[in-house]
Amino acid sequence: MKSYPPGVPARIDLDPQETLVSLLENSCRRFPERPAFTNFGVTLSYRDLDDLTRRFASWLQNEAGFGPGERIALMMPNLLQYPVALFGALRAGMVVVNVNPLYTARELQHQLVDSGARAIVVVANAAATLARVIDSTPVEQVVVTGIGDLLGFPKRQLTNFVVRHLRRMVRPYQLPGAHSFDDLLSADAAAMTPARLSGAELACLQYTGGTTGLSKGAMLSHGNLVANVHQINAYLQSLVAEDENEIMVTALPLYHIYALTCNCFCYTALGGRNLLISDPRDTSGFVAELRKWPFTAITGVNTLYQSLIDHPDFPKVDFSSLKLVSAGGMAVMEYTAREWARITGRPILEGYGLSETSPVVTSNRPDIKEYTGTIGLPLPNTEVSLRDERGEEVGIGEAGELCVRGPQVTAGYWNDPQGTAAAMTSDGYFRTGDIATVDGDGYFRIVDRKKDMILVSGFNVYPNEVENVLTLHPDIVEAAVIGVPGPSTGELVKAFVVRRPGSQLTAEEIREYCRDNLAAYKVPRLVEFRDELPKSNVGKILRRALRESDGA
Repeated sequence: MKSYPPGVPARIDLDPQETLVSLLENSCRRFPERPAFTNFGVTLSYRDLDDLTRRFASWLQNEAGFGPGERIALMMPNLLQYPVALFGALRAGMVVVNVNPLYTARELQHQLVDSGARAIVVVANAAATLARVIDSTPVEQVVVTGIGDLLGFPKRQLTNFVVRHLRRMVRPYQLPGAHSFDDLLSADAAAMTPARLSGAELACLQYTGGTTGLSKGAMLSHGNLVANVHQINAYLQSLVAEDENEIMVTALPLYHIYALTCNCFCYTALGGRNLLISDPRDTSGFVAELRKWPFTAITGVNTLYQSLIDHPDFPKVDFSSLKLVSAGGMAVMEYTAREWARITGRPILEGYGLSETSPVVTSNRPDIKEYTGTIGLPLPNTEVSLRDERGEEVGIGEAGELCVRGPQVTAGYWNDPQGTAAAMTSDGYFRTGDIATVDGDGYFRIVDRKKDMILVSGFNVYPNEVENVLTLHPDIVEAAVIGVPGPSTGELVKAFVVRRPGSQLTAEEIREYCRDNLAAYKVPRLVEFRDELPKSNVGKILRRALRESDGA
């Protein structure tokens, strides 16, 4: 506590009845005319957000017939439709299942089936993927949205025309019975029945990589997420405020827990604006958008910040209003941090979190001046314990598994009591699997990752999943996957493959096969063929031996 930021309490009071819905409604009531979300130059005020989310909730309840606790999947990039669907579903008492719009049919099917989602809102250019698996899922209602929906005429028509013809988007009518997002918003807002919710109710199923090759749904309650909002805003109180001029740049996808909480929920609670960036990979377009706004905050991962630093126009951006720069998802490289600070005049605050912790566990102090190489201090109400293999706490400077206890920690995994039990200690800590040390001032430092996990641009890639896909190929006998250093993504996925005798299978054919079954960031960039793979005396493939032989 001697290292804690001035004025930040070790504990904050949390209301067990507060929900994400009451958080939204409070801001809509207090700040109706303030801008809430902006995308493609169009802004929704908090009054607009209140009305549109009521309409969406009304359609879910009265037309689609969904009740509290039922699951709805959201599969879209950062568009105005996302917060409307998100808060509308929560106001109807439903549980949101966030889905990466780049998922393959196999990945999407697993998530829809496992969650039991009966409805989905899908961006049109991902509708073809949904069409391939929908008959084998519980989904009954499909809402398709175009990139330009909610942008208003003629901008909407122009945007959808361009995207449809350049990216071959799938039109809504190609999915039988699908609804158009805009059509739903004609529902009667007054007919919405407020859901009776408490902090204990489930709000989101946030899927995270599974060590068995299948992703698992972390059950995040309204209380978990609201607690993390208050913890973050309390810890960063010197850099955030209930001010109409607060503009958070949201380039990370809202379907990812980092942006969902730190951008969407935190700035909604403050009555601030989220500036939604739909395609941050278009760095030139991204920088051009930044030059239009006196933004006060931005979140990102190391690769995002490095891509901005490398752009020749980035130094032309006006950083005079910038107060908060947050990073997570992957380690911040010292070079990136120092170059960012040199150009912008603001340091990057590195933190640590997981889907299972809503997500933030620790953060560097808001008043740091330069790169620290640590993940900082635990947030208020958060206990961190470093444990050895016997479950006993290690000493200062000693490495141990980082375990977390606090109001933001999940109650467990959806339909997976065994996975839940394995993830929790007997005294209620969540076992992250990450190895860390703590120094005498209370600063934590990650020294090793979850065993075998690969971090590609801030996204977790679990080798088992990639290996499972590879070994389904008829010409592959066995395969192993590791992470190797990458020039821009943090790590690259590398596959070691043993072909069947006589096979002439090529590396590019393997990558093409993987692209049909895995999200792009999981596809092996490097493929090495071997006659055999190193194994233990019980036949387990030794990834560590592969890493050592590869110099990774």
